[in-house]
Amino acid sequence: MSKTSPQRGAADLNPRTWLDKWVPEDAGFWEATGKRLAWRTLIITTLNLTMAFVVWFVVSALVVRLPNVGFKLSPTELFWLIAMPGLAAGILRTLHTFLIPIYGTRHVVTVSTLTLLIPFTGWFYAVQHPEIPYWVLLVFAFLAGLGGGNFSSFMPSTSLFFPKRLVGTALAIQAGVGNFGVSVVQFVTPWIISFGVFGILGGGPQVFTPAEGNPKPIWLQNATLIYVPFLLLFIPAAWIGLKSVPVRANLREQLDIFGNKNTWMMTSLYLMTFGTFSGFSATFPMLIKQVYGVLPGGPDPLTYAFFGPLVGSMARVLAGPISDRFGGAIVTHFAGIGLLACTIGVVFYTQPSSMAEFPVFVGLMLAVFFFSGVGNASTFKQMPTIFEPRQASGVIGFAAAMAAFGPFLWGSLIGVSFSATGSVNAFLCGLIVFYMINILINWWYYARKGAERRC
Repeated sequence: MSKTSPQRGAADLNPRTWLDKWVPEDAGFWEATGKRLAWRTLIITTLNLTMAFVVWFVVSALVVRLPNVGFKLSPTELFWLIAMPGLAAGILRTLHTFLIPIYGTRHVVTVSTLTLLIPFTGWFYAVQHPEIPYWVLLVFAFLAGLGGGNFSSFMPSTSLFFPKRLVGTALAIQAGVGNFGVSVVQFVTPWIISFGVFGILGGGPQVFTPAEGNPKPIWLQNATLIYVPFLLLFIPAAWIGLKSVPVRANLREQLDIFGNKNTWMMTSLYLMTFGTFSGFSATFPMLIKQVYGVLPGGPDPLTYAFFGPLVGSMARVLAGPISDRFGGAIVTHFAGIGLLACTIGVVFYTQPSSMAEFPVFVGLMLAVFFFSGVGNASTFKQMPTIFEPRQASGVIGFAAAMAAFGPFLWGSLIGVSFSATGSVNAFLCGLIVFYMINILINWWYYARKGAERRC
């Protein structure tokens, strides 16, 4: 039996953590044993993944309020705070890519969720102290990327639990529902910071001074404290309710994915889709503030920003079964064309003369989120089809790791674009070229009739 066989050393593994057999493609095994455990695992890991996304994007919901409660930060500094969780997530996802075949689902999900308490605690403290040095804020923003890192172990784990006919649907559900964490944090934050829900235990208020209107008290620390009880519930649920599939491989064995050109092409396609989702999810509030917030009657960014991740998450859930039915590559093709067309449209509404242009801008951005969500689901259908299970797990993790740099790339490059040109359009034009390249890659290698790996 080969070293990377699914059952290698199964008899020597701790039965509390490791399953001794897992063959989801066997219909009898799936109906008798596999289905129940697979769906239970999906539910538990998805709840934990949702909290991970909350942690990852909480900074994007906080930074738009920081200048109004006494923090002396420039727009460029704010964009760098938004970018740091993406930088950390990309680095940590690279590590997470290789964890499941070494430590198993139970240990990885439990421990990685436990670490989310670190950034929550850091930001709970930081927002109450405007005098805190900027470098400390950067560190706390970087630590928020712990949440983004989890994706690259959670999703590969799920791909091992389901038969190929259902893996697209399962991954779309997990990633789509997990992505709702972005909308949750951007929707809940404006409400939860408006009153002292935790009383004296939650700390005192800050004075929020809007551009127009009277100062009022807010409790920014509530934006992280509200999720701690959920973490304290989900962590033991993972430890008690999860098992690990006996697909084992050491780090050296897993590196074989990098010799396959499809690894790099699928990584680029996933950067097009999830990079867009995560990048714009992190920067959409600040983008609204910078482009339209300066106009008379400018909008509150968080009133609209949460709709983008919400639309993208819903599209990802819905596109999973569609990709299972029609194939991932053709769905990715149309998602790429949609991203390209809508981004070209956005370019014409980023230097507005009045708020009359705002609804069109928001509509086009929501369409960008929609197509990014569709492509998120379809690319995750492609990878398990192109690669065998253990390699597919690794490629999913690595592609997700690279796409997790989305908030860092979008945040830093948008900041550079504004600094250099006074507009976001230079960044958007580069994005348009990137989309065009990926549409061609996907069509030639995966979608067209006679493609090398049609899927």
